[in-house]
Amino acid sequence: MDKIQSPPSTPFLTDRFTRQHTYLRISLTEKCNFRCLYCMPAEGVPLTPKAELLTAPELERLAQLFVSQGINKIRLTGGEPTVRKDLPEIIAALASQRQNGLRQIGMTTNGLTISRHLPSLVANGLTHLNISLDTLDPFKFELMTRTAAKGIERVLNGIDTALALGVPNVKINVVVIRGLNDGKDILDFVEWAKHRDVTVRFIEYMPFDGNKWRPEKLVPYSQLLESITNKFGPLEKVGDDANDTSKHWKVPGHQSRLGFITSMTDHFCGTCNRLRITADGNLKVCLFGNAEVSLRDAMREGLPGFAEGPADDNQLLNIIGAAVKRKHAKHAGMADPVELAQASRLTHIDAEHNDRAAMVDVSEKQVTKRIGTAKCRVYIPSHVLPLLEATQSTTGESASVPQFGSSVRLKGPVLHTAQLAGIMAAKKTSDLIPLCHGLNLSHVDVKLDVHKMTEEEMEEEGTTLSAYIEVTCTTTTTSTTGVEMEALTGASVTSLVLWDMLKSVAGKEMRVDGLMVTHKSGGKSGDWQRQG
Repeated sequence: MDKIQSPPSTPFLTDRFTRQHTYLRISLTEKCNFRCLYCMPAEGVPLTPKAELLTAPELERLAQLFVSQGINKIRLTGGEPTVRKDLPEIIAALASQRQNGLRQIGMTTNGLTISRHLPSLVANGLTHLNISLDTLDPFKFELMTRTAAKGIERVLNGIDTALALGVPNVKINVVVIRGLNDGKDILDFVEWAKHRDVTVRFIEYMPFDGNKWRPEKLVPYSQLLESITNKFGPLEKVGDDANDTSKHWKVPGHQSRLGFITSMTDHFCGTCNRLRITADGNLKVCLFGNAEVSLRDAMREGLPGFAEGPADDNQLLNIIGAAVKRKHAKHAGMADPVELAQASRLTHIDAEHNDRAAMVDVSEKQVTKRIGTAKCRVYIPSHVLPLLEATQSTTGESASVPQFGSSVRLKGPVLHTAQLAGIMAAKKTSDLIPLCHGLNLSHVDVKLDVHKMTEEEMEEEGTTLSAYIEVTCTTTTTSTTGVEMEALTGASVTSLVLWDMLKSVAGKEMRVDGLMVTHKSGGKSGDWQRQG
């Protein structure tokens, strides 16, 4: 198999930074029989309905397509891939791609049931195996996996079964978390592997949804290396393969190798050759990024801009190529993964106590001029139009007061009253939104535009209401935090006052819609303008 020449990576799998992608990770399922601390919350996660997961034929089609473009290594992951009953058949289907250049078929598993699965998986074409095991201590095993302590013996038996079957390149993945398994556990693994033909890979703890990641839990690669050296003496550096995610060392006299995956402290983004497909068929070009494109939907229904109906292979390649071209140079465009972890956390939740609200500390932020603009629309029926000047744009104190019918006039000038309410609400945002900072606003502008829609616009909007009042609220301050919430609050209350003052003639058919921030400027993140 290794002698078969793989096709060169095509432009579809080459990104803007000339990185050629030859490694595809495919998640077979979201289910797992463990609840590891660093991977999944104790209560589990909502599972995608089975009908929305990729079927075996869809997996086979995608694998064949990717291999034709230069993918020579496929790894099956989860969840836990062994919970999928058609796993042997999937591996056999992948093995048929050897003739097209596929060299490796690997799998990452927690090892709990691997002993009984391995013979058939190896016979069907499995070539590489990674087993996740974070401690050799039964008590800690139960703590970290949230499963019975006796399960550790089954995992260890699975490793020995793999070695007995002659599976090459068996790797043990150890996620290291400070204060949990960063001390004796590391040294125990080195000693345990001494006479085994395995690679023990120590992985820096990374942020994922639900794992409560904090910087202080991270144990840097340099500290791990120092700890092992202090116990076992100087290590020998082992050559790393091209595109390898792991830095390899060896204890002199030991059969095993040691690897260190340094995603957090010394990234390998510059040589990244990996793509990922989730169990529900989304293509992810970066582990740290949230951007995804649904290959499942493209195959089943099509994708706007690429395929009007179910996509053929050429259309799928165009979709894949477009996604790969959007891949950032590193860490999904973040300066570093610690920044990403902080960005993905709910900022108004206390870092130490997830069930407690907390106001964000902005005392260290830079004071800058900040502007925020928000918009929404109040849709009204046509018979209200005579009460409003359809083409009149009113702004601030210069606004003219249109003539209104008697039922509306009882409450006073509609537009002026709504504007005034919006300005007052923007100034009182921190009284209305519990964790919002109180800001000294230097300017608030509420603009109201009355617009009569054409029939085409009504059809496009999907409404029978023939006009709308567009509310635009812009707020300005010089402060350490932004004013988007003030703009949103001003626009919201303006629309509510319009509703209140027009309801006697407009009735219940009115609709408030499309509340959104459309512009911001100032602060660390700079300027932003909503497109479209």
